[in-house]
Amino acid sequence: MKKFFVIFIIVAFNLSAQVKDSLPDFAKEYYLVKDGDTLMIELDEVPVLPKHKFSSRIDVNYYYWFRKKVFKAYPYAALASKRIDSLQARLDRIESKRKKRKYVKRVQKYLEKELTDQIKKMTRTEGRILIKLIHRQTGRTVFENIREFRSGWKAFWYNTTANVFSLSLKDKYQPESVNEDYLIEDILQRAYVDEALEFQEPKLKIDSYKILQAKKGEVNVEEYKKMFAKMRKKRKRKKKKKN
Repeated sequence: MKKFFVIFIIVAFNLSAQVKDSLPDFAKEYYLVKDGDTLMIELDEVPVLPKHKFSSRIDVNYYYWFRKKVFKAYPYAALASKRIDSLQARLDRIESKRKKRKYVKRVQKYLEKELTDQIKKMTRTEGRILIKLIHRQTGRTVFENIREFRSGWKAFWYNTTANVFSLSLKDKYQPESVNEDYLIEDILQRAYVDEALEFQEPKLKIDSYKILQAKKGEVNVEEYKKMFAKMRKKRKRKKKKKN
Protein backbone atom coordinates (compact mmCIF):
# COMPACT_ATOMS: atom_id res chain seq x y z
CA MET A 1 0.00 0.00 0.00
CA LYS A 2 1.23 3.49 -0.80
CA LYS A 3 2.57 5.61 2.03
CA PHE A 4 2.05 9.33 2.23
CA PHE A 5 4.84 11.21 4.01
CA VAL A 6 3.49 13.97 6.25
CA ILE A 7 7.13 14.93 6.27
CA PHE A 8 9.60 12.38 5.09
CA ILE A 9 12.14 12.88 7.87
CA ILE A 10 9.53 12.43 10.58
CA VAL A 11 7.12 9.76 9.51
CA ALA A 12 5.38 7.95 6.68
CA PHE A 13 1.86 6.85 7.31
CA ASN A 14 -0.82 5.05 5.39
CA LEU A 15 -3.56 7.53 4.52
CA SER A 16 -6.02 4.81 3.64
CA ALA A 17 -5.80 3.70 7.26
CA GLN A 18 -6.27 7.18 8.71
CA VAL A 19 -8.91 7.51 11.40
CA LYS A 20 -12.01 9.46 10.39
CA ASP A 21 -13.10 12.41 12.48
CA SER A 22 -15.75 11.14 14.86
CA LEU A 23 -18.60 13.12 16.36
CA PRO A 24 -17.42 14.74 19.61
CA ASP A 25 -18.84 13.31 22.81
CA PHE A 26 -19.67 16.46 24.75
CA ALA A 27 -20.74 14.38 27.74
CA LYS A 28 -17.07 13.83 28.55
CA GLU A 29 -15.84 16.09 31.31
CA TYR A 30 -12.76 17.32 29.48
CA TYR A 31 -14.95 19.07 26.92
CA LEU A 32 -16.72 21.16 29.56
CA VAL A 33 -15.74 24.51 30.99
CA LYS A 34 -17.01 25.02 34.51
CA ASP A 35 -17.99 28.44 35.80
CA GLY A 36 -15.01 30.42 36.95
CA ASP A 37 -12.42 28.41 35.03
CA THR A 38 -10.03 30.10 32.61
CA LEU A 39 -7.37 28.95 30.19
CA MET A 40 -4.88 31.66 31.12
CA ILE A 41 -2.93 32.83 34.12
CA GLU A 42 -1.16 36.14 34.45
CA LEU A 43 2.62 35.97 34.64
CA ASP A 44 5.24 38.70 34.92
CA GLU A 45 6.33 40.08 31.55
CA VAL A 46 3.73 37.99 29.72
CA PRO A 47 1.02 39.90 27.79
CA VAL A 48 -2.46 39.13 29.06
CA LEU A 49 -4.46 37.30 26.41
CA PRO A 50 -7.94 38.58 25.57
CA LYS A 51 -10.83 36.82 27.26
CA HIS A 52 -12.64 34.39 24.98
CA LYS A 53 -15.96 35.41 23.49
CA PHE A 54 -18.19 32.41 22.78
CA SER A 55 -21.60 32.65 21.14
CA SER A 56 -22.95 29.61 22.99
CA ARG A 57 -22.07 26.69 25.24
CA ILE A 58 -21.88 24.43 22.20
CA ASP A 59 -19.19 26.71 20.73
CA VAL A 60 -17.15 26.19 23.91
CA ASN A 61 -17.44 22.44 23.43
CA TYR A 62 -16.26 22.62 19.82
CA TYR A 63 -13.34 24.81 20.83
CA TYR A 64 -12.21 22.21 23.36
CA TRP A 65 -12.70 19.46 20.80
CA PHE A 66 -10.39 21.35 18.42
CA ARG A 67 -7.95 22.12 21.25
CA LYS A 68 -7.52 18.41 21.89
CA LYS A 69 -6.53 17.88 18.24
CA VAL A 70 -3.98 20.71 18.32
CA PHE A 71 -2.46 19.18 21.47
CA LYS A 72 -2.15 15.85 19.66
CA ALA A 73 -0.47 17.29 16.55
CA TYR A 74 1.86 19.88 18.11
CA PRO A 75 4.49 17.50 19.59
CA TYR A 76 5.08 15.97 16.15
CA ALA A 77 5.57 19.40 14.58
CA ALA A 78 8.02 20.33 17.33
CA LEU A 79 9.83 17.06 16.72
CA ALA A 80 9.93 17.83 13.00
CA SER A 81 11.72 21.09 13.66
CA LYS A 82 14.31 19.41 15.90
CA ARG A 83 14.93 16.59 13.42
CA ILE A 84 15.30 18.96 10.48
CA ASP A 85 17.83 21.07 12.40
CA SER A 86 19.90 18.04 13.38
CA LEU A 87 19.62 16.52 9.90
CA GLN A 88 20.71 19.75 8.23
CA ALA A 89 23.64 20.13 10.61
CA ARG A 90 24.75 16.59 9.84
CA LEU A 91 24.34 17.00 6.08
CA ASP A 92 26.42 20.18 6.13
CA ARG A 93 29.33 18.09 7.37
CA ILE A 94 28.96 15.45 4.62
CA GLU A 95 30.60 16.35 1.31
CA SER A 96 29.59 13.36 -0.82
CA LYS A 97 26.12 13.60 -2.42
CA ARG A 98 25.83 9.82 -2.38
CA LYS A 99 26.58 9.69 1.36
CA LYS A 100 24.07 12.48 1.96
CA ARG A 101 21.31 10.53 0.22
CA LYS A 102 22.26 7.40 2.14
CA TYR A 103 22.15 9.25 5.46
CA VAL A 104 18.76 10.83 4.72
CA LYS A 105 17.27 7.42 3.88
CA ARG A 106 18.70 5.91 7.07
CA VAL A 107 17.17 8.65 9.21
CA GLN A 108 13.89 8.32 7.33
CA LYS A 109 13.64 4.56 7.95
CA TYR A 110 14.42 4.95 11.63
CA LEU A 111 11.73 7.58 12.16
CA GLU A 112 9.16 5.67 10.10
CA LYS A 113 9.64 2.66 12.35
CA GLU A 114 9.45 4.82 15.47
CA LEU A 115 6.39 6.95 14.67
CA THR A 116 4.30 5.42 11.88
CA ASP A 117 1.84 3.58 14.14
CA GLN A 118 1.17 6.73 16.18
CA ILE A 119 0.59 9.01 13.18
CA LYS A 120 -1.67 6.47 11.46
CA LYS A 121 -4.15 7.01 14.29
CA MET A 122 -4.56 10.69 13.40
CA THR A 123 -7.78 11.96 11.88
CA ARG A 124 -7.78 14.09 8.75
CA THR A 125 -8.37 17.19 10.84
CA GLU A 126 -5.34 16.32 12.97
CA GLY A 127 -3.32 15.62 9.83
CA ARG A 128 -4.23 19.03 8.41
CA ILE A 129 -3.30 20.72 11.69
CA LEU A 130 0.03 18.87 11.69
CA ILE A 131 0.83 20.01 8.14
CA LYS A 132 0.19 23.63 9.15
CA LEU A 133 2.15 23.34 12.39
CA ILE A 134 5.14 21.92 10.54
CA HIS A 135 5.16 25.10 8.45
CA ARG A 136 4.94 27.14 11.66
CA GLN A 137 7.77 25.34 13.43
CA THR A 138 10.16 24.71 10.51
CA GLY A 139 9.51 27.85 8.45
CA ARG A 140 8.82 25.73 5.35
CA THR A 141 5.78 23.83 4.16
CA VAL A 142 5.84 20.04 4.15
CA PHE A 143 6.05 20.17 0.35
CA GLU A 144 9.10 22.47 0.52
CA ASN A 145 10.80 20.25 3.10
CA ILE A 146 10.36 17.14 0.97
CA ARG A 147 11.59 18.99 -2.11
CA GLU A 148 14.62 20.25 -0.20
CA PHE A 149 15.74 16.91 1.22
CA ARG A 150 14.50 14.46 -1.41
CA SER A 151 13.35 15.85 -4.76
CA GLY A 152 10.68 17.93 -6.46
CA TRP A 153 9.34 14.79 -8.12
CA LYS A 154 8.74 12.99 -4.82
CA ALA A 155 7.19 16.14 -3.34
CA PHE A 156 4.79 16.28 -6.30
CA TRP A 157 3.66 12.67 -5.91
CA TYR A 158 3.31 12.82 -2.13
CA ASN A 159 1.17 15.93 -2.53
CA THR A 160 -0.92 14.27 -5.25
CA THR A 161 -1.60 11.37 -2.88
CA ALA A 162 -2.50 13.80 -0.10
CA ASN A 163 -4.99 15.58 -2.40
CA VAL A 164 -6.98 12.38 -2.72
CA PHE A 165 -7.69 12.64 1.00
CA SER A 166 -8.50 16.37 0.90
CA LEU A 167 -5.10 17.34 2.29
CA SER A 168 -2.36 19.48 0.76
CA LEU A 169 1.32 19.41 1.64
CA LYS A 170 1.50 22.98 0.33
CA ASP A 171 -0.77 24.32 3.09
CA LYS A 172 0.68 27.37 4.80
CA TYR A 173 0.16 28.56 8.34
CA GLN A 174 -1.59 31.95 8.17
CA PRO A 175 -3.13 32.82 11.56
CA GLU A 176 -3.54 36.47 10.60
CA SER A 177 -6.00 35.63 7.79
CA VAL A 178 -7.21 32.00 8.16
CA ASN A 179 -9.68 31.29 10.97
CA GLU A 180 -8.51 27.73 11.66
CA ASP A 181 -4.90 28.90 11.91
CA TYR A 182 -5.94 31.70 14.26
CA LEU A 183 -7.65 29.13 16.50
CA ILE A 184 -4.47 27.03 16.49
CA GLU A 185 -2.38 30.04 17.47
CA ASP A 186 -4.84 31.02 20.19
CA ILE A 187 -4.71 27.51 21.64
CA LEU A 188 -0.92 27.37 21.51
CA GLN A 189 -0.34 30.72 23.20
CA ARG A 190 -2.73 29.90 26.03
CA ALA A 191 -1.16 26.46 26.41
CA TYR A 192 2.29 28.06 26.68
CA VAL A 193 1.07 30.38 29.42
CA ASP A 194 -0.53 27.45 31.26
CA GLU A 195 2.61 25.36 30.63
CA ALA A 196 0.35 22.70 29.12
CA LEU A 197 2.65 22.51 26.08
CA GLU A 198 6.40 22.94 25.90
CA PHE A 199 7.31 26.19 24.15
CA GLN A 200 9.40 25.97 21.01
CA GLU A 201 10.32 29.11 19.08
CA PRO A 202 8.67 28.91 15.64
CA LYS A 203 10.87 29.52 12.64
CA LEU A 204 7.96 31.15 10.83
CA LYS A 205 7.95 34.81 11.82
CA ILE A 206 4.55 35.75 13.24
CA ASP A 207 3.39 38.32 15.77
CA SER A 208 1.22 36.04 17.89
CA TYR A 209 -0.02 38.57 20.42
CA LYS A 210 -0.87 41.16 17.79
CA ILE A 211 -2.94 38.54 15.95
CA LEU A 212 -4.77 37.46 19.10
CA GLN A 213 -5.39 41.02 20.26
CA ALA A 214 -6.84 41.92 16.85
CA LYS A 215 -9.50 39.21 17.20
CA LYS A 216 -10.35 40.39 20.73
CA GLY A 217 -11.04 36.84 21.94
CA GLU A 218 -13.58 36.00 19.25
CA VAL A 219 -13.99 32.26 18.68
CA ASN A 220 -15.54 31.09 15.41
CA VAL A 221 -16.15 27.33 15.15
CA GLU A 222 -18.88 27.40 12.50
CA GLU A 223 -16.86 25.34 9.98
CA TYR A 224 -16.66 22.43 12.43
CA LYS A 225 -20.34 22.64 13.31
CA LYS A 226 -21.13 22.41 9.59
CA MET A 227 -18.69 19.51 9.15
CA PHE A 228 -20.39 17.46 11.86
CA ALA A 229 -23.86 18.42 10.59
CA LYS A 230 -22.93 16.83 7.24
CA MET A 231 -21.62 13.75 9.03
CA ARG A 232 -24.88 13.36 10.92
CA LYS A 233 -26.89 13.61 7.71
CA LYS A 234 -24.75 10.93 6.09
CA ARG A 235 -25.28 8.65 9.07
CA LYS A 236 -29.03 9.13 8.91
CA ARG A 237 -29.08 8.32 5.18
CA LYS A 238 -27.06 5.16 5.79
CA LYS A 239 -29.45 4.06 8.54
CA LYS A 240 -32.45 4.61 6.28
CA LYS A 241 -30.86 2.51 3.54
CA LYS A 242 -30.20 -0.33 5.99
CA ASN A 243 -33.76 -0.22 7.25
